[in-house]
Amino acid sequence: MSVVVERISTGVPGLDRILSGGIPKGFLVALAGEPGTGKTILCIHFVAVGLQVGDPCVYVTTEESRESVIRQAAQFGFDFQSGIRAGKLILIDALMREKDRWSLQSLDIEELVQKVIDAKKKLGRGHARLVIDSMSAFWLDRPAMARRYSYQVKRVLTRWNFTIMATTQYAITTAEAFGFGLEHIADGIIRFRKRLIGGRLCRFIICEKMRQTPHDLRAYEIDIIDGRGLVVKHPLRFRVEDTRLPYVVLSRILRAKRRAEEGLTPRDRQE
Repeated sequence: MSVVVERISTGVPGLDRILSGGIPKGFLVALAGEPGTGKTILCIHFVAVGLQVGDPCVYVTTEESRESVIRQAAQFGFDFQSGIRAGKLILIDALMREKDRWSLQSLDIEELVQKVIDAKKKLGRGHARLVIDSMSAFWLDRPAMARRYSYQVKRVLTRWNFTIMATTQYAITTAEAFGFGLEHIADGIIRFRKRLIGGRLCRFIICEKMRQTPHDLRAYEIDIIDGRGLVVKHPLRFRVEDTRLPYVVLSRILRAKRRAEEGLTPRDRQE
């Protein structure tokens, strides 16, 4: 029996192809990775394409001000200010602690959930997109609560007809999660990574999990281009870990491996 999965675009065509057309509607997707890997920019794409197709959007920012998110979106050609004026986008600021309707006065999960519900009521019925960037801010001083808070967000807010992207920070030192949290609750995990290769910062993306859908299992190099945003380039020929070695060395290792598999030594090949 075939099941039709309704999908919504991430706003990045290359990532939509990796996900067989986009994120299944109604999912909570975790964007996981170290700082500086592109998570916030994917969130901006997700909201921008939502505004283009008529989806109301809520964007919660905990690590940048509301104005910073608007400026960053403009850098990539997206006009968030017009979306706010048209009543299609509500930007909830949890950083600046301004006392207005769409600001959080504390990093409290109950306040977050209620503020998002208030925003959804303001935007009206129907499907909407939600970004929480980042969820990690809500358990900075109580990491043991990460999984419970993540479950609370998913259990309550998915009832309000949201498709959700939520970011979670990984440690700079180990590039790994701080513990049990958002990934265990999420319907999908998109992992961001980075490496310094040949003196250049390279970023990568891989879909580690996406329920109810086939998806590409390869890691892809990505780029962040001024005026365009996040661009998916090509799948990696090697594991991300392999890129620590120079390409020439890797080529020799692979050639030697192929010769060994063929049962030929270098002397055999010369003869």
